[in-house]
Amino acid sequence: MCKAAKRFVETPEMRKRMPAEIKIYNADELGPPMGQYSHVTRVKASEFLFIAGMLSGDAKDNVIGEGDFDAQTSQVFRNIEAALKSAGASWANVVQFTTYLVHSQDIPKFMAFRLREFPKMFPGGKYPPNTLLMVDRLVREPFLVEVQTIAAI
Repeated sequence: MCKAAKRFVETPEMRKRMPAEIKIYNADELGPPMGQYSHVTRVKASEFLFIAGMLSGDAKDNVIGEGDFDAQTSQVFRNIEAALKSAGASWANVVQFTTYLVHSQDIPKFMAFRLREFPKMFPGGKYPPNTLLMVDRLVREPFLVEVQTIAAI
């Protein structure tokens, strides 16, 4: 028998914790990144937030943007933002992404999304490291993109 997960409750002591120190950079020895990301994130934090791979589903389990990569990618990042906010975090807390795409032909679309949207999400121009992987398919056939996120709080 599976027990239900305990609900997370933030205590006053937890609210007093020191904020995470996050340094995102590119080591000179590695050369420039091949997209909107950095090579390295160094973190000092009392707590980490691990967000499961987000898909383009909504709260009612509907696929948003079926067959439309751009619409799906926008919904994925809206879902990530909602997950971050649920823990009192924001884009500034993100230290790493792992991205899964079903079609390699969508890489230019993904890069265009990042070029357009990341400066709004990360106004300082320090983009978290991102590993981009191609997969055969995701949990349901209509999904084209999934992004897993790690944040430091």
